Amino acid sequence: MKKHLISFINLAIFATAAYAQVYLPSVFSDNMVLQQQSDVAIWGWARAAEKVKIVGSWNSTDTVVVTANNNARWQASLSTAEAGGPYTIDVIGSSQITLRNVMLGEVWICSGQSNMEWSFNHGIKDGEQEAASANYPDIRIFHIPKIGDNYPQSDCRAGWTGCSPSTVRTTSALAYFFGRELHKKLDVPVGLIVSAWGGTPAEVWLRKELVVNDPELQEASGKIIEYPWWPDEPGVAYNGMISPVIPFGLAGAIWYQGESNVTTHGTYYKLFRKLIESWREDFDRQLPFYYVQIAPFAYGNPEQKA
Repeated sequence: MKKHLISFINLAIFATAAYAQVYLPSVFSDNMVLQQQSDVAIWGWARAAEKVKIVGSWNSTDTVVVTANNNARWQASLSTAEAGGPYTIDVIGSSQITLRNVMLGEVWICSGQSNMEWSFNHGIKDGEQEAASANYPDIRIFHIPKIGDNYPQSDCRAGWTGCSPSTVRTTSALAYFFGRELHKKLDVPVGLIVSAWGGTPAEVWLRKELVVNDPELQEASGKIIEYPWWPDEPGVAYNGMISPVIPFGLAGAIWYQGESNVTTHGTYYKLFRKLIESWREDFDRQLPFYYVQIAPFAYGNPEQKA
């Protein structure tokens, strides 16, 4: 009995200590890139009603103070300077988190299906030479794993890594080439949030209610061919792979998708417009949105008429 009581007390002490900690989602971590010359969102968790201070070392006199709400969540707006770094960010409440090697630059989200997901390890033209020369420490990559969910998630298992011949092999080759071009042309750090899943229809990448509450889009989504290798239910990739980084400060989005929607090409224009508009609303920015649509509506049947 005494042994069980001691275990219970230790558990209670651990739970109390854990409860007192300030937490950040994984998108805020060492090696991250924040959007330059902007007011960017930073958020996390603390004790309900606890005050949290946020200080970026690019302007240590500008301290932001925010109070956690009754759900123990807090969110603040942090002003960033011109591109540069490395900097630190201190998040101070009942405990302190220091984010190190933080850069200010251009941050883009890279999403879609297999052509966006395709990595050097999958095999691309001149891939070995390109990967071997991919030594760009000021390009940082946050690669979100392929996870779907029925409900919007507040975090994901990922972390920021510098771009090197070893790290670049397992992420989107297209995102890397895009980021490298930005880095070379603008001479600023670049952050790439990679969130892609091969084969997915567009329906899975926006909020579920935007599809199911529209009779035309709901009917079309029911015609998507099911496969065991990727989700097809509206909202599930959005919940697991986009929601965890909303409303992270972005410069824009690139998108490469379309093949899985060829059977419902008549409503794709409406669906895709809703996706773009909803992402702009979610991230609270009029994001530039560059896209490639990879298949005609008569994909695989050149004789089919409009």
